[in-house]
Amino acid sequence: MDMLGAFDSNVRKTPAKDFLRQDGESVTYADAFEHTRRAAAALRDLGVRSGDRVALMCFNTTGFVYAMFGAWRLGATVVPVNHKLQAPEVDRILGHCRASVCIADGALGPVLDGLRTSLRLATTDSRHDGLAHFDDLVAAAEGIDGTAPAESDPAEILYTSGTTGAPKGCVHSHRGVTLTAMVAALGLSITREERLLMAVPIWHASPLNNWLMSTTYMGGTVVLLREYHPQKFLETAAQERITLCFGPPVIYTTAMNAVPDFDSYDLSAVRGWIYGGGPIGADVARRLVDSYRTDRFFQVYGMTETGPLGSVLYPEEQVSKAGSIGREALPGVDMRVVRPDGADAADGEVGEIWLRTETVMLGYLDAPGATAEAFAQGNWYRTGDIARVDEDGYLFIVDRAKDVIITGGENVYSKEVEDAITAHPDVLDVAVIGRPHPEWGQTVVAHVVIREGAAVNGDTLRAFLTDRLARYKVPRGYVFAAAIPRTPSGKAQKHLLRTA
Repeated sequence: MDMLGAFDSNVRKTPAKDFLRQDGESVTYADAFEHTRRAAAALRDLGVRSGDRVALMCFNTTGFVYAMFGAWRLGATVVPVNHKLQAPEVDRILGHCRASVCIADGALGPVLDGLRTSLRLATTDSRHDGLAHFDDLVAAAEGIDGTAPAESDPAEILYTSGTTGAPKGCVHSHRGVTLTAMVAALGLSITREERLLMAVPIWHASPLNNWLMSTTYMGGTVVLLREYHPQKFLETAAQERITLCFGPPVIYTTAMNAVPDFDSYDLSAVRGWIYGGGPIGADVARRLVDSYRTDRFFQVYGMTETGPLGSVLYPEEQVSKAGSIGREALPGVDMRVVRPDGADAADGEVGEIWLRTETVMLGYLDAPGATAEAFAQGNWYRTGDIARVDEDGYLFIVDRAKDVIITGGENVYSKEVEDAITAHPDVLDVAVIGRPHPEWGQTVVAHVVIREGAAVNGDTLRAFLTDRLARYKVPRGYVFAAAIPRTPSGKAQKHLLRTA
């Protein structure tokens, strides 16, 4: 059970069908098959052998796909790398995973020039002086079939977003990646007629394993958008008759708010607008339904460590249960909300979300202690997300376990405070943390970004919150900043704020 075998099977079934589309150009399954065979040969000539790690730091381009399948043909492990990182951050990942080769977009030349890690570098899509161009190597190579990987072999090392510290490498097996694709296909009813728009970075866990892999598994077509731009996003969705799209809520709201002729784009072929990385409120949900002229929005929740798989909030629940991650886990996934005493949380109670699934990672790379700490008895993965269960059994995330603030014996959930502060019309962004206090244990502190020219200070916000939050939840301290440090997926890096 592996995605390379699933891809090769589809090549035999539908060789002339479009597998990839980019900038109006098609790559059939048969053409892509040959490219992946040549990519395997090119990687072999760069020194890649079975068991090696191949880093891919790319935009959404065909080169990423060819290199990924090419590496798997050699028995190598793929390490997708965030192309938005700076050289020291990339060095840290390349060194940690001990990659032997990195295929990177030539447009990232300044970052590549700053790398200190010793490994072979080659570019794809764009060129960079002094580096071999992987696309040329692929074109000149004579393809090889390679060997089928064992399902228990590592397929990927996916690095977490690093909200609580340095990113950790989640090692996923070929079996786990394939099962993730299968479950996503089942849960969202993906078919061989699917036309997926890959509009957000392909190296993210969900775009890669949930949506690229599921569409590939089912024999559909993947349309690659090199980078997200709201107008290009709408143009591509309309012209390519896209049926399925995934991204954080901001890609949908930005297109809706920033493109003046939004209503002129024909998006009627889309049967599913999927979003993750954070819930949306009822007002935004209604606006999206009205603007996109469909109620086919799905909120998905999962963790890099679990595939990522978790739960779904379905279209008919979007407005009535806005802000929830859903009530039911996907097929093959068990989900619990567990109180500190180990009992399951009842309606109205709060607890940590635990997930159990066959798609869970093999472990964190070279971190047995962190791996053991992440799991409870029975192979339950402890997500670290704290959720409230409502009267109908729906889950609403209220905080990260490590972000809960205990002040004077009272628990304060930072998300609740952040939501209240964000309601102020002059607040653009906010992150709430706990600061050590000799008497209270911790005190609540808000880091706030305000609209330029706005007359807002701590007293203003304190007065604004008086009727919105219990007194112990109202921040005692305010730090006004130009920006909140966030991961590429938009999560606040609160560990940086605590040490600032």
